Amino acid sequence: MPCFDVISKAAGRWLVLSCCASFGHSALAQDASGQTLWEVGGAAFGVSQQAYPGSDQQVSRALPLPFFIYRGELLRADRDMAGIRALKTDTYELGVDFAGSFGVGSGTLDARRGMRELGTLVEVGPRLKWRLGSSPDGGQLAAEFPLRAVFDLSDKGAHRGVSFEPKLVYTRQFGTWRYVASAGAIVADHRLAQTFYQVNPAEAIVGRPAYTAEGGLVSMRLRGSFSGRLSRDWSLFGFVRLDSVAGAANEASPLVRRTTGASVGLGVSYTWLRSQQRAQD
Repeated sequence: MPCFDVISKAAGRWLVLSCCASFGHSALAQDASGQTLWEVGGAAFGVSQQAYPGSDQQVSRALPLPFFIYRGELLRADRDMAGIRALKTDTYELGVDFAGSFGVGSGTLDARRGMRELGTLVEVGPRLKWRLGSSPDGGQLAAEFPLRAVFDLSDKGAHRGVSFEPKLVYTRQFGTWRYVASAGAIVADHRLAQTFYQVNPAEAIVGRPAYTAEGGLVSMRLRGSFSGRLSRDWSLFGFVRLDSVAGAANEASPLVRRTTGASVGLGVSYTWLRSQQRAQD
């Protein structure tokens, strides 16, 4: 369940580890056509995000991070994925990609005080992209289906479950500026739902009764982002996202304090080195 999808994916459960998922891979890379094979640089960004879907608290971070973009035919770390691209046709693209998120201490979240912390999670799994063609205004439509296993690095790589995030994506390019809007859903299996919404009997207190989490819909998500070149080496990027747990499988959990939450982020990146060799999409 990345926020992710890497400056691959900020704060709480939804802060992405690598420079290509919280703001989306488009944050640091433009159209691969005519682009260099690889780029190295750095980015600085600030984010204010919900700690997790249903939380009533925001977690804000400002971070500098290095980034590496590689646009190989098999190995990819660009606007679309960070991992292995196994198949690409004019209509379909199939690959294995990664996402991740920093943990958040339970001591900083009133709803989870005294409970197990949400650890640093990494996600890996297949992702199918289905290109649906052009929209009437010249944009591009696609459907994406990432399915990922989730592991907790804060607990010796313990398996935390599986997430599925189908979404419809609209992309529009204006020169060197790129705009993306998406609508989708986040679905979790029983184990991952427990990680976020279960309250064991030993953790129950006044106002936080015991609760058994169920697998199913975690939240509905709307997201918009932009990225573009300010100059040859400098780029600007940002996003806004809305999550709603209305009608979700665990809306009744005492850890759900707010039905709808917003997240925003803004950043800049600088490309320090780039190859002479051009990428071939």
